[in-house]
Amino acid sequence: MKTDRIEVRGLRVRGRHGVLDAERRDGQEFLIDAVLAVDTRPAAASDDLSLTVDYGGLSERLAAIVAGEPVNLIETLAERLAQACLAEPAVRQAEITVHKPNAPITLPFADVLVTICRERPVRVVIALGSNLGDRLRELQGAVDALAATPGLAITAVSPVYETAPVGGPEQPDYLNAVVVAETSRPATDLLGRAHAIEAAAQRIRAERWGPRTLDVDIIAYGEEVSRDPVLTLPHPRAQERAFVLAPWHDADPGAILPGQGRVAALLAALPCGGVQRRDDMVLRRPA
Repeated sequence: MKTDRIEVRGLRVRGRHGVLDAERRDGQEFLIDAVLAVDTRPAAASDDLSLTVDYGGLSERLAAIVAGEPVNLIETLAERLAQACLAEPAVRQAEITVHKPNAPITLPFADVLVTICRERPVRVVIALGSNLGDRLRELQGAVDALAATPGLAITAVSPVYETAPVGGPEQPDYLNAVVVAETSRPATDLLGRAHAIEAAAQRIRAERWGPRTLDVDIIAYGEEVSRDPVLTLPHPRAQERAFVLAPWHDADPGAILPGQGRVAALLAALPCGGVQRRDDMVLRRPA
């Protein structure tokens, strides 16, 4: 999926980076390209600079890094520049190229450059549920499988709740929990991973809202809002489900459901009953 971009190219700054004494002593000119992935729609709609990137101010900060403390490698310099770009709230991804056109090479050459790409981790909220078999073991297995997922780091695991079934046929009560994580993986990749974890638990989709060994649902992926029928974000019924909101609020009291508001307020507006915290059951957060 293509994103909006803001680009600053050919920023010329003198620095003293390199491994040779002469490079540190005399310095040389470096050229910097910064390509930033930014959702420009909020700024475009409001004409508000604070909702996008002030590329003038950012250019000055990048120039100060290049002109500042010397490093041996332009790889190190590129990393510092990328992190400065990602410190901008609107920047989702930064591609940085550092050109060193006067590098100490004895042969004729046009340029020496290093290009790196860094992404801001996205916070993802994943709801877990089970009402068949050893329910707590199924939830722990899902937590362990998520923790083993490349590109995903768990930051919080909620307490366990026991929940009366909502809709569907008559069936046992559920155990529910929420996992909060940071990820560099696209939402569609995580959906595939969630389905694989369910399949490993022998999840059978026999009927809508029927009993299941394991349910793994992506509730929110950063601030993304999507009507894609394959993966609607945030989850279209999350604001109606106390068995999602209650453990989520425990795991992250300040959480916000994109497009709906604070989880605490949404939870307070729901009818009481049907959801009970089970402090005698604990999910282990993998190290």
